[in-house]
Amino acid sequence: MPVNFVFSDDGAKDAALHHYTKSFRGFSAMLRPDQAAKLAESDSVLSVFESKTNKIHTTHSWEFLGLNNLKQNNRLSMYSTSNIIVGVIDSGIWPESKSFNGYGLGPVPAKFKGECLTGENFTLSNCNRKIVGARFYSTGFEAENGPLESFNRTFFRSARDSDGHGTHTASTIAGSPVDNVSLFGVGRGTATGGAISARLAIYKACWFNLCSDADILAAFDDATNDGVDIISMSLGPDPPQPIYFEDANSIGSFHAFQKGIVVSASAGNSFFPSTAGNVAPWILTVAASTMDRDIQTNIYLGNSKVIKGFSINPLKMESFYGLIAGSMAAAPGITSKSASFCKNNTLDPNLIKGKIVVCTLEILTDNRREKGIIVKQGGGVGIILVDALAKDVEIQFELPGTLIGQEEAAELQAYMTAQMNPVATIYQTITVLPTKPAPEMAMFSSMGPNVITPDIIKPDITAPGVNVLAAWSPVATDATAGRSLDYNIISGTSMSCPHVSALAAIVKSSHPSWSPAAIKSAIMTTATILDNTQSFIRRHPNDTQTSPFDYGSGHINPAAAIDPGLVYDFGSNDIIDFLCSIGASPAQLKNLTGHMIDCKNTPTSPYDFNYPSIGVSNMKGNMSVHRTVTYFGKGPSVYKAEVDYPAGVKVSVIPSELRFENPGEEMSFRIDFTPYETSNGDFVFGALTWTNGIHRVRSPIGLNVLSV
Repeated sequence: MPVNFVFSDDGAKDAALHHYTKSFRGFSAMLRPDQAAKLAESDSVLSVFESKTNKIHTTHSWEFLGLNNLKQNNRLSMYSTSNIIVGVIDSGIWPESKSFNGYGLGPVPAKFKGECLTGENFTLSNCNRKIVGARFYSTGFEAENGPLESFNRTFFRSARDSDGHGTHTASTIAGSPVDNVSLFGVGRGTATGGAISARLAIYKACWFNLCSDADILAAFDDATNDGVDIISMSLGPDPPQPIYFEDANSIGSFHAFQKGIVVSASAGNSFFPSTAGNVAPWILTVAASTMDRDIQTNIYLGNSKVIKGFSINPLKMESFYGLIAGSMAAAPGITSKSASFCKNNTLDPNLIKGKIVVCTLEILTDNRREKGIIVKQGGGVGIILVDALAKDVEIQFELPGTLIGQEEAAELQAYMTAQMNPVATIYQTITVLPTKPAPEMAMFSSMGPNVITPDIIKPDITAPGVNVLAAWSPVATDATAGRSLDYNIISGTSMSCPHVSALAAIVKSSHPSWSPAAIKSAIMTTATILDNTQSFIRRHPNDTQTSPFDYGSGHINPAAAIDPGLVYDFGSNDIIDFLCSIGASPAQLKNLTGHMIDCKNTPTSPYDFNYPSIGVSNMKGNMSVHRTVTYFGKGPSVYKAEVDYPAGVKVSVIPSELRFENPGEEMSFRIDFTPYETSNGDFVFGALTWTNGIHRVRSPIGLNVLSV
């Protein structure tokens, strides 16, 4: 029996699970399909839609982003984030972590109206000047999935985190500095959040890596009225993205936007084009990329060659051991191909005993750690797993093990073929930095185009999301063979999202009066598309070309985002005009906003929405796009337009100079596109940059040219 959201002007029904009374009116309830259909026919009911399940999108990073230099140069000293409150919708928090001590912080900001809800192993004393509020929501999850107790896993019926994910994201945003942190000696350094003096309000809506729409909406309803400034949301639905009017994340974040709250959300970990989630234009959508640190677990072959591998391996191999491919160690009745995947009951213990087994993936979602368990149970002493995600997914096996990519696998195979008795040893993990090139786009990071509104380029931005070390729940199931951890290294757009949430907090503290759209613009237009070799960012691991559908406007640049020069601003009414331009009905708009809204007789074009990037998904011949920028600088300034031309399209900017006298001034301009060849169904990309010699305000351009 599915849970349904019902947004209505009448009272909540007896079957209600959650009542939404603050930012929007409605309730969630357990209903049969016939009951939901009957309820939807009522004149007093705006809409009924099914609750879906969202999934969680899973030290050195802030140094890589240059934040330490900003602190040393006192450029952040005037922008204390101690009055900024970041709401984190996730799996809760482990409050005893050193990352969440409130030492040195002043009183909780008076604007915060939230609560510290007590519950299982969570008391009022678990909140402090760092963790200023904590709530939890399980009604929707349990209605859809059954009682929490039925999962036979550790959990706390409170805001306490048993999964680790929420603790990790919260500490990345605003964790207090903790010295000498590592994962078994790997990545050792000072663990810190980006906005170290910001406060955290915790909204636990996720259980066992799953998050019910009903609970997410309840969290949004509370957070938007508790006084938070930023909401960080490292979760989302599986692709395809639902339409905005039936998506809890889109609806909740719209109401947050109306309250002046920036919502930063992960784009997802679905690998492929058109899979990016959380793509509503009022959400800051974050992709994942690497930083200039490798965590290597290398293989030393019997011919003295070293093959680069990646894992967390604190276990020491004392000598060389024989190598055998899983495909050559098939159990009786098992094909070589099946045995190569090293799954249960596929390997012959007599063949793998005392050897290092080379295994492969059947599908990308294979349980990697389980393969190590099976090899160990069969008497193997080590595992080498051929994995396209080798560099992006650091795990620890229960025995010495490492992951290698396809290129390294070919080198290993050549050695094993050439030798009658190939041997190797697996080294303990080492940390290597700085590495080049960096950043690179993570292979798993979900890509555009935006499947709902393709004129809005998504993702918006990228940030470090590969092998991020941050605080953890010591009771969580993790990638470290069952060991209790206080800090852990994991990857995902879940890890990149909190980096952007922290940057939004820093920009907000620098410019308290700025709207969510202005903060979003500052982060996007100051991003970089170059790596640390000054080449264009590529996609890992195959070194392939990337585009704004990979990284949006580029990789975040905190130093520049604080002082962007110009911003592209928009408000709720502009969003409504945009939604009208794509054909939204009055009923859909009322479902999103809670109010009856009629579209203008002549709506604006969707590509004229004042977004910091410029997209046209249906270009037929010559056309013009309009934008408005607001000046935030000191004294008069002249900005000149620079254009990176998309292939097959001429571009003119009118006017090509913008002259400002005072901060807060707005100026509009027009971009004329003249295509001279079609793009064959693909987007072509370019950029418009406004520069005054100091600031560079860059907007990517994406055009799908259907005809000339």
